[in-house]
Amino acid sequence: MEKLVDIELKVVSDRRDGLLLALGEVLVANRFNLLRQRRANTETGVVMVLVVQGPEVNLLQLQEQLGTHWMVQSFEANPYDAAAPTAPIAPIRVDTATSSAPPSPPPATAPASSVDNQKRVEALLPQIARDYPQIFGLTLGMERGLEPAQREATMRYVGTRVGAWVYKRDFALGAHLPLPGSIRHIALPAIRQLLPTELEEESLKTSSSPFCNPGQPATAPQCHFLRGFLEGALNEAGNLGMVRVSEVSCRAQGADCCKFVFNV
Repeated sequence: MEKLVDIELKVVSDRRDGLLLALGEVLVANRFNLLRQRRANTETGVVMVLVVQGPEVNLLQLQEQLGTHWMVQSFEANPYDAAAPTAPIAPIRVDTATSSAPPSPPPATAPASSVDNQKRVEALLPQIARDYPQIFGLTLGMERGLEPAQREATMRYVGTRVGAWVYKRDFALGAHLPLPGSIRHIALPAIRQLLPTELEEESLKTSSSPFCNPGQPATAPQCHFLRGFLEGALNEAGNLGMVRVSEVSCRAQGADCCKFVFNV
């Protein structure tokens, strides 16, 4: 039986219209239910507090999707205590300055049973920044130490954080491009820092992903980190909506290459 957790989310956005609907779509996609919500308007936007309930196994994926959502400037996630007094909504300070520093830890706090994974992720990110782009030893080591049920969500989360950092470091001063231009001029050069990759129409393909072991066939694509990396690099600009990356072929499943397609 799935373990359910109650989480309080505090979201800051510069957009008032459509925010609750957009957040609701993310909650539904991750099988979380909205229990209650409060909001306060500010001079620059809105602060919204949501109490949600859903499967603990989907929590990291929910955090990753909210943290990279184009309407969300910042958010906090904490275990919800129904007995605690309800505090007034206070704005969260949002620093929008471009930074070349290592990926900063998110303000999210995982439930007790997920704390070890969260600590491992936060310890890994400065090491990735230090060794970049020679990072596959670190990321593969992280992946091998994860429980199978947590592997996809956690590795996509790590990839998203690294991809967003690379965008801020290398591409933030460029023009906001439509999706095809962003794939060609942001996603492609970003991932080529890591491994040989080719552009095929509006998709990317590589035969060099280290996350595949053709000698051990898999039943599903395995390049979770690379999917997250591409999503982080494209979504950080905030002009494309919510870009989702799908791996439509994978060498781990016997294909000749790993191929990634992009959808908004």
